[in-house]
Amino acid sequence: MKPDKLGELYKHRTLYLGEDGEGEVVATLVRRVDSPNTGRAALYIHGFSDYFFHPHVADFFVERGFAFYALDLRKAGRSILPHQTPHFIRHIPEYFSELDVASKILTEEHRHDSIVVYAHSTGALTAALWAHRMRKHPWLSGMIFNSPFFEINIAELVQRLGVAPLDIAGLFAPMRVLPKLGASLNVESLHRDHKGEWDFDLAWKPLAGTPIRLGWLRAVDRAQRQLRRGLEIKVPVLVAAAADTYREAQWSDAVHTSDAVLDADDIVRWAPKLGPDVDVVRITGGRHDLALSREPARSLFFGELDSWLRSRSLMP
Repeated sequence: MKPDKLGELYKHRTLYLGEDGEGEVVATLVRRVDSPNTGRAALYIHGFSDYFFHPHVADFFVERGFAFYALDLRKAGRSILPHQTPHFIRHIPEYFSELDVASKILTEEHRHDSIVVYAHSTGALTAALWAHRMRKHPWLSGMIFNSPFFEINIAELVQRLGVAPLDIAGLFAPMRVLPKLGASLNVESLHRDHKGEWDFDLAWKPLAGTPIRLGWLRAVDRAQRQLRRGLEIKVPVLVAAAADTYREAQWSDAVHTSDAVLDADDIVRWAPKLGPDVDVVRITGGRHDLALSREPARSLFFGELDSWLRSRSLMP
């Protein structure tokens, strides 16, 4: 493993995944090197226009006895190669390759017999479909979804954009970039050089966001429709969402205390479709990435995670 930009407590390794239409594809597995050598591990999966830069999330799990790993998915963060379109995929299940490789490393090389997956936004949509596929594997123990991306109003979006039905437009014009539909307030509210308190690489998580392309949106829509038909995730699932949604195009301080990316009510509405054992919590004052919320919402979020892990006997 190689030294990581997060400092001496972290190392990473490149996972080679073959090729797609743009050429070579890799993902990156990050490990907290002082993780306890126990049977239980936590695996972090980021969202769209994002990557792993959350050492305080690693702290949370390591302090509770978990080994901690994070994936930078293909074409994201540490995994972006010069020839690639950031975050572009045609099908959400393309990500299953790196999840399969990472889980094999955790269970076979590091001999973890229990994995709790912690996933955010589009990463949570991906992880939900993957967990449905992997539901017979005994090492998959629990899923934590931080503001999962379960719905977007495709019909309204397509009407506003004036394009053909998404299944057609996304198939035949996959690289077409959608015009921005509003101000990019979320990242501005996070970065310490702007209105936030966090430090991250703006080349990997751009202030203006990553361009959304029709092919990617089609992939998300198809995955969301599968989820809304119902999945069979067999392990306990915790779905966490903000208490409020920010619906304005212009800045206000409410961006800091509500989800400015997704409709939080949609998250809650579709959570029961994940499987038979789903708990839902709403975080007052939480933002889209609940782990990056301002205090006291951040502590409330981690308190809910702690209580849920204990109640489900998922602690090492």
